[in-house]
Amino acid sequence: MKTALLFLLSLTAALAVPLEERKYSRYVQYTDDDGVHTIDLEAEPDMALLEEVTRNPENNQYILFTRRNPISGQTLVMNNAQSITSSNFNPAVPTVVIAHGWLSNQNTEPNPTIRAAYLSKSDVNIITVDWRSLASSGYTTAVLGVPAVGRGVGQFLTFLNQVTGAPFNRMHLIGFSLGAHVVGNAGREIGGRAARVTGLDPAGPLWSYNSNRLQASDGIYTESIHTDGGSVGGLGIGSAITDVDFFPNGGNSQPGCVTNMCNHNRAWRLFAATVTYNHLVGRQCTTTTQITWNTCRGDSFPMGNDDLNKRGSGMYRMDTARTYPY
Repeated sequence: MKTALLFLLSLTAALAVPLEERKYSRYVQYTDDDGVHTIDLEAEPDMALLEEVTRNPENNQYILFTRRNPISGQTLVMNNAQSITSSNFNPAVPTVVIAHGWLSNQNTEPNPTIRAAYLSKSDVNIITVDWRSLASSGYTTAVLGVPAVGRGVGQFLTFLNQVTGAPFNRMHLIGFSLGAHVVGNAGREIGGRAARVTGLDPAGPLWSYNSNRLQASDGIYTESIHTDGGSVGGLGIGSAITDVDFFPNGGNSQPGCVTNMCNHNRAWRLFAATVTYNHLVGRQCTTTTQITWNTCRGDSFPMGNDDLNKRGSGMYRMDTARTYPY
């Protein structure tokens, strides 16, 4: 109990950054299909839920999809070897782990779209992380609990490795929004040994100065795709945080979008398209001014795709179309 309390206190410190030092006001508004929503960045977190998440990070659910079961998932259970050995999991092929964002679950995007893109392309294990028990809480609570959820994912991957021999360097961890920071912490838990860690518009509010955010050391190769990093109210973090950071269309707003949520969601839509086509190529930028004014003239580098051996560094911009495959 004492250890859990100390951990929660250290997490709470992540929210102590004065609001005037961040690009966000206290209230962040976003619009989706259900209307306008408001996030209170100073809301009191649910400490009872955080204590439970911290004490029992294995409460995450892990759902396996393969070409043998592309639609109906199989549940893999932490510390239950039979749940894995009796499933369709194949340690001889790559493993792709997908973590959803806030207010989502295993059935919501980006899970179905990214899963379909991969299974249509190649023989892989797709493991969807369902962390809805925390993701469905208030935003400040979810932010504080992300490190524990990520540690739980990392512990599960360690168990998977022990049971099946599936190597960490054949694993690709992908997360959207808050899920980007979840997979960052998962990669950290396994010592940065995952082949790739990809953040799809990593969440911005309360993460700019947060040491628990996705970072370059979380995998052998890490990348982020920034699509809603606007200086006022952007839902994405908007700054370079990984080995390679992509800024499609400048990284703040996307063609055909009129809301922050549309911009935010474009990250996983673009990524899924690159898994299929590997067609979006950025030019390296040396400054954020070049990103803004589309004057990047450096080397070319592909955004996204499913290459486990991908390596690179730097910031890149490319322009895309308004509709799929962009």
